Amino acid sequence: MQDYEKLYNFGETGKFINTVVEIPKGSTHKVEFSRETKVFELDRVEPAIFAKPVSYGFIPQTTDEDNDPLDTLVVTEEPIATGVVVKAKVIGVLNFSDQGENDHKIICVPEDDRNSGSEINDINDLNETLKKQIEHHFTHYKDLKRPGTTNVMGWGDVAAAWVVIEDCVKRYNP
Repeated sequence: MQDYEKLYNFGETGKFINTVVEIPKGSTHKVEFSRETKVFELDRVEPAIFAKPVSYGFIPQTTDEDNDPLDTLVVTEEPIATGVVVKAKVIGVLNFSDQGENDHKIICVPEDDRNSGSEINDINDLNETLKKQIEHHFTHYKDLKRPGTTNVMGWGDVAAAWVVIEDCVKRYNP
């Protein structure tokens, strides 16, 4: 298996990020890349009503406040397969906490998306319905097992997202 954190850095500040997809859009499989074993591992299977509304991944060489790599939500019409590395444009951040720990979600689109992503440059360019679906998903996806443990604290713009990314790059310690 590939060690994504040796092959890729976080990207280039203010220009793009590299993100590794763990969970394709529409999947109920909570897959995580293990920094220890360098493989993708199935953490759990979520109920069908909690399928991911967008593809979900992480930024190599970052550590968020929850001690995991910084999460990404990659907005595309079609799912992106597990293990695919996407050079992506940052459009914002979902401020989120899980069990009291900050667990930010960087919102991004592929840097070269000739279908629709090239028109998306900021969180406010996203469809309001999609934003509500993402908020709903992260507010409730743990309700059946641990209700009330997640908290969506709103959206941040591109500048706010880059502040989070830079903090997580500094926090990374291989």
